[in-house]
Amino acid sequence: MSNRTIRILKVLVFLAALVPVAGIIWQFQTNNLGADPVNTLTHETGDWTVYMLLASLAVTPLRRLSPTLAWLIRFRRMLGLWAFFWATLHLLTYVLLFSGFDLPGAFTALRAGDLHTIVADWKAVWPTMVEDIQKRRFIQVGMLAYVILLSLAVTSPQWVLRKMGGKSWQTLHRTVYGAAVLGIVHYWWLVKAGNRAPMKDTVVLAVMLLARPATKWLQERLATRRKLAAA
Repeated sequence: MSNRTIRILKVLVFLAALVPVAGIIWQFQTNNLGADPVNTLTHETGDWTVYMLLASLAVTPLRRLSPTLAWLIRFRRMLGLWAFFWATLHLLTYVLLFSGFDLPGAFTALRAGDLHTIVADWKAVWPTMVEDIQKRRFIQVGMLAYVILLSLAVTSPQWVLRKMGGKSWQTLHRTVYGAAVLGIVHYWWLVKAGNRAPMKDTVVLAVMLLARPATKWLQERLATRRKLAAA
């Protein structure tokens, strides 16, 4: 596939990834976020984090199906960064909305140049947030997943890869599988007992994790057969 075609496809994928962002903005402006807007935003940002993360993980097993799909690798970084974007929105929903932080008041103070009020409000809610994190295990694993995604986003540029060296960079970026597992665990621990909503994402992730060793085993088996046939 030509570089020009790849560039066009990247633009189309980027625009497609913007659609859910536009959807949330439209829901907010039309007051269509449901009876509990904060809960709606929390779930939508969390869902899209998982969707984008799974999409980025799907690139490797898909391109290994055939040499003609090798071009898919050029979309993995973009999808991974979109996953980080949604994870950041998900975290901000908790920090700025669930924590009790006075967001409208902060905007008012910011326009007035009153940074003291913003800092004071933040100091007031910080102890509650720390206590909440210590008590709730789903927040703990979610925070750990975010730290991994943050480290991958920071090291995603090509110049960082050259600085770190290919082997170290690749080792770090394989932790994306750990972030995905932690994200799914976060989802299971977040919902109420008996809620099977995370099951579909769990199954998809399981397929992704099994696809890597399964593909490797299949390739080795085919290579062995070719050697035997040529002998």
